[in-house]
Amino acid sequence: MCGIALLVSGIRIDFSSLRLDSVSPSSKTQQVVSLEDLKAALQRRGPDSLGTKKLLLFHSISLLNSGNSLVSSVTEETHVLDNGSNGPECFAELVFVGATLQLRGVTPVSQPLVDSYGNILVYNGEIFGGLEIGSDNNDTEVLMQYLRNCCSCHSQEHATTCNFNGQKKGSVPDVLSQIKGPWAIIYWQESSKTLWFGRDAFGRRSLLVHWPNLEDPRFLLSSVSPTSSSLQSSDFEVENGTNGIKFWEELSCGIYSMSMDATHLDGGFLGEVKKHEWTNVMLKELIEWERVSVEPKPEELYSSRFKTLTVKSDMDSASSGPIPAQNVLTALRESMMRRISLHNIYQAVKDGARQKENVPVAVLFSGGLDSMILAALLDEYLDPNYEIDLLNVSFDGESAPDRISAKAGVKELRRVAPLRRWRLVHIDADLSKLTWETKHVLSLINPANTYMDLNIGIALWLAARGEGWVCEESSDGMDEDKCVSYTSRARILLLGSGADEQCAGYGRHRTKYRHESWLGLHEEMKLDMQRIWKRNLGRDDRCFSDNGKEARFPFLDEDVIRTLLHIPLWEVADLDQPSGKGDKKILRKVAEMLGLHNAAILPKRAIQFGSRIARESNRKTFGSNRAANQASAGSVVIDLPSYLG
Repeated sequence: MCGIALLVSGIRIDFSSLRLDSVSPSSKTQQVVSLEDLKAALQRRGPDSLGTKKLLLFHSISLLNSGNSLVSSVTEETHVLDNGSNGPECFAELVFVGATLQLRGVTPVSQPLVDSYGNILVYNGEIFGGLEIGSDNNDTEVLMQYLRNCCSCHSQEHATTCNFNGQKKGSVPDVLSQIKGPWAIIYWQESSKTLWFGRDAFGRRSLLVHWPNLEDPRFLLSSVSPTSSSLQSSDFEVENGTNGIKFWEELSCGIYSMSMDATHLDGGFLGEVKKHEWTNVMLKELIEWERVSVEPKPEELYSSRFKTLTVKSDMDSASSGPIPAQNVLTALRESMMRRISLHNIYQAVKDGARQKENVPVAVLFSGGLDSMILAALLDEYLDPNYEIDLLNVSFDGESAPDRISAKAGVKELRRVAPLRRWRLVHIDADLSKLTWETKHVLSLINPANTYMDLNIGIALWLAARGEGWVCEESSDGMDEDKCVSYTSRARILLLGSGADEQCAGYGRHRTKYRHESWLGLHEEMKLDMQRIWKRNLGRDDRCFSDNGKEARFPFLDEDVIRTLLHIPLWEVADLDQPSGKGDKKILRKVAEMLGLHNAAILPKRAIQFGSRIARESNRKTFGSNRAANQASAGSVVIDLPSYLG
């Protein structure tokens, strides 16, 4: 799946119980988003199919007995319903949109799905565990079967499993709480006339919401902010929300319901929105993000450092190393296996025949610690007949730090995995020539609107596009005299997102530790994990999906998160140690166990700095890096006319 959307009109929506910080303000300038805009934005992603379903609700007030009825009808096209009543009718419309990127199952599936009971589902996600999915099954179809068997009561009244007509039934939140993997969902439950929607607990799939306001009383959900057809002028400030008017906002992680009711006063419709609790105890623990041990005793810290010194010389194989690192490596291996298996794209290799043109999985690759671990793990579980694309973005040619480390990283990967054909894709860009691309990425990252968001968004979007050049391999590495243009066709991209947040990889973690010791460090890391959906993942998912690619995050697997939380903080990171050693300490041990000795000592470097797009952006916008630093450029809201010149 690569995107979903919903447009609701004709319903007065009550979302007061959500206690929102703000509601989209009224303004003389109105962003108009149509159904065609939503479809066009999803079509850009190159789905295998795109479909719509329109659900009409009508309320008939009988003049004979003053009775009320709420009736629904699913149709491909809007039409007027005539139920033979002799009273006025009020209509409401819900339009579901689903764009499908077929990655699982052997039979093509188009969304939205509509079953024989009138339930409607659009689902953007992957089920890697929690619900049983057969190797030949499509996870969306299986999820529909689980949801079909749910009870019709609201979960506030659903304390235990319902006994419905003699059958025990769980609730919709029960089913969604069991899913392991990234997801965003919109689901109409016909039996209760209830709309369900939401996104997974960490926000690994984007879902934007427009809450009704005076200018636009509709309720909208979408995987991406479309470029409005009514704003194709130079007024990009309004289009992208940079003038303070925000049409869209990131939907907070969680499960929501909107129960429909026909009001008795005017015959109209009222939709009451509520947010529901997760029902999975383990998932709640991960969301609360409480570590088993935070502050070490002096002897525990000494012992940990002593073991690091004595074990280091015995880490030449993946079977050696301290127990916490072994546990993390095991969890990462299982996470990787789940993310690259059971996909129909692998059927291209038959009887061991090598398909050079079919590269199913690529890695966003800087040559740094996280991407090196992902590449080495991918090699362990991907069929050896496949080549692996390593996507590296540079705004400074061969001189960018990430390009230099990527070349070194490929050499190390060839040493630990000599039978694999590694393809380093050089993706070069000149920021001054990316006028159209910049405007487009501004629309994609919306509602994010800082220079840092834009810089990261451009780099990720270019990486996902995969257009660059590759060099032929020679006996001592790459032959730079034999380079050709190349575009990666991989539909699955692996990213290291979540590694820094969970393992103290940011510079501000070290600052926090310096001022507030271990407890302060833990609270800062907890804050990062609990806001990663808003600061990172929604934005990143929109930039990758725009190119018809699906981003997957092995470090954000539920079992990996749980494993790391059960390890004492001083085993995860020791920020008394220098950069490249104490930060992400546990992952450096994992790298050593994989034989990645050079990668294990590399310092953290964010993509906007490693690719040097931040430097080019600072020069363009602020005149110099020094001026940008003085202005805290990363957090500055974009001044679009100035930026675009």
